Amino acid sequence: MKRSKIFFPLLTLIFVGYINNLYAQENLQQQTDEYINAYVEMNLFNGSVLIAKGSEILASNAYGLASYEFCIPNVAETKFRIGSLTKGFTAVAIMQLSEDHKLSLEDKLNRFIPDYPRGDEITIKNLLTHTSGIPNHTEFSDYNRDRRVYHYDVTETISTFKNKKLDFNPGEKSAYSNSNYILLGYIIEKVSTMSYEKYINENIFQPLKMLNSGFEHPDNIIKNFSGGYILQNNELHKSHYRDMSNAQASGALYSTVGDLYLWDRALYSDKIIGEKSRYLLFNEYKNNFTYGWGIVNVYKHKMIALAGETDGFRANISRFPDDDLCIIVLSNFEHTPLNRINRDLIAMVFGEKYAIPEIQKTIALPHEIMQSYEGAYEVSPGFNFNIIVEDKRCFCQPTGQSKLELFAIAENEFFIPEADAIIHFTKKDSSKTEKLILKQGGREVAAFKIN
Repeated sequence: MKRSKIFFPLLTLIFVGYINNLYAQENLQQQTDEYINAYVEMNLFNGSVLIAKGSEILASNAYGLASYEFCIPNVAETKFRIGSLTKGFTAVAIMQLSEDHKLSLEDKLNRFIPDYPRGDEITIKNLLTHTSGIPNHTEFSDYNRDRRVYHYDVTETISTFKNKKLDFNPGEKSAYSNSNYILLGYIIEKVSTMSYEKYINENIFQPLKMLNSGFEHPDNIIKNFSGGYILQNNELHKSHYRDMSNAQASGALYSTVGDLYLWDRALYSDKIIGEKSRYLLFNEYKNNFTYGWGIVNVYKHKMIALAGETDGFRANISRFPDDDLCIIVLSNFEHTPLNRINRDLIAMVFGEKYAIPEIQKTIALPHEIMQSYEGAYEVSPGFNFNIIVEDKRCFCQPTGQSKLELFAIAENEFFIPEADAIIHFTKKDSSKTEKLILKQGGREVAAFKIN
């Protein structure tokens, strides 16, 4: 699965036009609608949102269309791919098997795959916490070419990374890798003698009455399942085809906001795992990775969260256990700026400052104009803004960081919704770009093109 990363320093959000509100105000639904609808109008959000404190749902609504071909709206029961939110279910399955004494978190990988290289050093705990050193198979060159489209069973997927050199020694540090959760899915199947799909259904979905959740197969008809879409050069397209079953225990599940709320409530109880397992599951291990989840402090509140990003869809669940608060956002737009939206919803419910995004009308640009902006722009020695055009989409990738998508609002201006910023390009003549200017929060930063 794809993974969202932290924004680079110069595009850290500078909030302007702040709005203050009291925690859990009666008009939270109205505020949420006003905020989300600004993104809907810009074709940057399409999906469902649910905010709850304990047993009380503070805001819940669906936005936009589940199907643009048939004009079917998203509703509360609409099902979405949840991508890497699947890892949270995988981690709980492992804890269940540990409670049943069918495995131990200290078991070595070679117990399950005897010939796995260095399998005598890698534990189940290393897999859960992304500390195994096993490289991320979704970053290999054949992934987009073959393994998104053609079916691979779990053993075939394991064979793509099994003999790759480790990125670091097990336990030495942490690095997010979908390969870890492919292996955990294999272990679940081997120990339980069930398919991963059947195990999750019988041991999590059915006991919690998560009737709108399941494992996506490309040939199955899934009632109320949303289509996935992507905005390319101001035109809405169906997302690229993906055989989601290949993602298995790392990202093959789908769900609804309502079912994920049931999941959140269960994680406070003994319904599916005991207190000791829950403690292990949600306590920091290394570099903010717990067992399948990430953990950070936001506005001095402990947040345990998972984000998913896959073809046509974005998903996020943010849990604040000390506040008994949960925020769930699902979108069937692949290009939704989910990090920004989630951050602002968190600010909204905690009475912190946030800004309703200024509505920017995007336009289409000829490919040659977008290509004319490609290149490296130096902000400071060793730190560049790299402008990249891929598949009719434009991105800014700073040195050492992930890409942020740019949306054209004029021939030489692009909007960055994740950072509420504008990039303006200037040219020396009609063809050669000289520099870009980042405009954000009343500040301007210039970066000159160096190649």
